[in-house]
Amino acid sequence: MLAAAQRLRRSTDFAAAIRGGRRAGRGTLVVHLLIEEPAFASTARAGFVVSKAVGNAVTRNKVRRRLRHLVRSHLAELPEGASLVVRALPPSAEAEYATLASDLEGAIATARRPRRPR
Repeated sequence: MLAAAQRLRRSTDFAAAIRGGRRAGRGTLVVHLLIEEPAFASTARAGFVVSKAVGNAVTRNKVRRRLRHLVRSHLAELPEGASLVVRALPPSAEAEYATLASDLEGAIATARRPRRPR
């Protein structure tokens, strides 16, 4: 379980991270990472989007619990004020725990990498 200070709750926070953050996708999930100034928030926060396309309520909750457990360790590594939105894709319903872990780790690493100039 994530602490209350570590959760995104308002739809405006989700929208800001999705519209303004860096996006990185893998086979089972997509990550949106918005790094804000530390003055706005004292800790990194995370939110999850698991749509009905993933499966029924039992399956969606299982995927959400797995992702929440995996994200908990990564929040300490993110800078203060960062907002992380993890969107589960339909293949995440049948994915192994290790697959979810590697996809999440790779997506966060890609989203944190600085953009290369065009």
